Amino acid sequence: MAAISASTYPAAGVSPFSQRSATSSYGGIRNLSRILAVSTERGGRGTGFGQHGKHEKQKLNQKVVKEESEVTPNIYANPEKLPEFEEDKKWLKDYFEGCKEMIRSDGGPPRWFSPLECSSSTSPDCPLLLFLPGIDGTGLGLIMHHHKLGKMFNVWCLHIPVQDRTPFNELVKLVERTVRSENYRSPNRPIYLVGESIGACLAISVAARNPDMDLVLVLSNPATSFSQSQLQPLIPLLEMMPDQFPINLPYILSLATGNPLRVLMDNVVKRGPLPQIIGELSQDLATMSSCLPVLADIVPRQTLLWKLNLLKSGSACGNSCLHAVKAQLLILCSGRDQLLPSQEESQRLQKALPDCEIRMFEESGHFLFLEDNVDLVTIIKGASFYRRGKHFDCASDFMPPTPSEFKKLHDSISWVLTATSPVMLSTLEDGKVVRGLAGIPSEGPVLFVGYHMLMGFEVIPLVAQIMMERNILVRGIAHPAMFIRVNDRRPPEPELSDFDVLRVMGAVPVSAANFYKLMSSKSHALLYPGGIREALHRKGEEYKLFWPDKSEFVRMAARFGAKIIPFGVVGEDDFAEIILDYNDLMKIPWRREEIERVTSRTAKLRTDASGEIANQQMHIPWMLPKFPGRFYYYFGKPILTEEMKVELREKKKCDEMYLHIKSEVEGCIDFLKNKREKDPYRNLLSRVLYQASHPGSTSPFHLPSFDL
Repeated sequence: MAAISASTYPAAGVSPFSQRSATSSYGGIRNLSRILAVSTERGGRGTGFGQHGKHEKQKLNQKVVKEESEVTPNIYANPEKLPEFEEDKKWLKDYFEGCKEMIRSDGGPPRWFSPLECSSSTSPDCPLLLFLPGIDGTGLGLIMHHHKLGKMFNVWCLHIPVQDRTPFNELVKLVERTVRSENYRSPNRPIYLVGESIGACLAISVAARNPDMDLVLVLSNPATSFSQSQLQPLIPLLEMMPDQFPINLPYILSLATGNPLRVLMDNVVKRGPLPQIIGELSQDLATMSSCLPVLADIVPRQTLLWKLNLLKSGSACGNSCLHAVKAQLLILCSGRDQLLPSQEESQRLQKALPDCEIRMFEESGHFLFLEDNVDLVTIIKGASFYRRGKHFDCASDFMPPTPSEFKKLHDSISWVLTATSPVMLSTLEDGKVVRGLAGIPSEGPVLFVGYHMLMGFEVIPLVAQIMMERNILVRGIAHPAMFIRVNDRRPPEPELSDFDVLRVMGAVPVSAANFYKLMSSKSHALLYPGGIREALHRKGEEYKLFWPDKSEFVRMAARFGAKIIPFGVVGEDDFAEIILDYNDLMKIPWRREEIERVTSRTAKLRTDASGEIANQQMHIPWMLPKFPGRFYYYFGKPILTEEMKVELREKKKCDEMYLHIKSEVEGCIDFLKNKREKDPYRNLLSRVLYQASHPGSTSPFHLPSFDL
């Protein structure tokens, strides 16, 4: 089996999902007073629907699925017009409005509630997500994510009333009872614990007490570092100061941040033109000034003192039981957390916990989930942390990218598309070559098999254009290096988070099992038999195929009647020239040691192969950029294996088909190399001049090229 090349190409370096801001369209929470309360002692997962309500809910879910499947327009055709945020997303003002409603008639013990936004679209087989709040205790910390979480999880949020004084160990028992009860009802389904600061300590403590339970922890700025924070010295200060002294949560936030409006200014300034910025800033300033008193109501002085002591005990408890935690962990760390030393703490926890990954948000503050540019669902999907069973299934657990996720990807790669101005050609069933992608079958399974250009530069335009033109998501079969965390990473080894965008777009690690799942689920899959050796080729080896001798993929594709599309791509030699390749770098002692170290720590593929295809050394060739040319793609005539299922069971016939596909790919490359010589717009300058004289020609995919 082959794969998209591993860790060294720019396709992996694009990480647009965690650093975006957009216009805030504020609106109050509707029906918040009707939030469905679920007692911690209830036996069932239901939220008061009853049997009739359950049937109605199932009908509603079936109706939603049916309506979604009937949607035919290609909403991805114009990424510029896609909304940057989902229409039903809530905002910071909604959080404060919700807090007002929650504390207006507050009282009683801690309890669970299920947000209304999450109750109508959740499928019965979705896993349970328990949100454990931070210092505010309201349980509304995920309000900006409810609209997306509800499509993937059954969401329960823990609410701790303002005047409640339940000690930390009792909160642990409360959460543990719920976790054990739900695990008993659905033993084959994971339970997600999403914790913020003190909530993260709760999640760690529950996981340590239940090491054999299938738990997935997503922790935002864990308070296990409380002893090293600026908050601990406030405990004796609060105990000593008279009641008249104005120490409450807003005051502490101002001390911790230096300027409580800095984050607000940072978010607004990124949003757009000056008139829009001024209007939104004035609106947000008014919102902030009206909401600051709510903070004092959420965490008054005595409650704040209690919460700080709760943080102290929770931190001590969490740290004491780290050794017993066996759960899968994802730590979300803020680079500008002024309340806790979150960056240092995340590194410490990763070393202490066996199955722990980190996602860093350099420009974010402590309250990560209340920032516009943070999308929890996208983070979970990008880290491959979403699953419905014991193990992640690349077919049944995959959630396609939403329009807003695709827009963020497109915006981040628009410069690549502009620089390469890809020319896409495809072949109809009658053999006619046409511009565009009309020759690509809509119904799967479809297997794209082609040449892997230097550093995998061709992947991004290919996947993006097929999505925009045909509304088809192409799922890459990728090198395991994109999915396996390397302990004690050192440059040039990439961060695992560098590949989150590819996982959101559906990339899967190469294996026979995953290939089987993609074909059986009728997916459009992308396969590069040349793999790493082809993408990291040497000088003078551009457009040369390095395929193994074995016909690895033909029999599996034929088993499911897949349509195999051979394709070629050219253009790498118009963008860069290799000046030091693998052979040159191995002559430099320190580079040789680095290549050997990185290669030894990377998952091995084709260990039984021989010859050049077995040369899988991980390295980055030194390249000299050129004045940009153009990328050309040519998708050959689809090969229909449905009609050849029986004969392709024979090894000889499989080998013949394999050689035929390889020959077709080489033919596509030769066709493009000849045709591009006749393209008057092969050079970037000529395309810029054309666009300047034709104002309507803005799309890089629609610029003219050679005659067919």
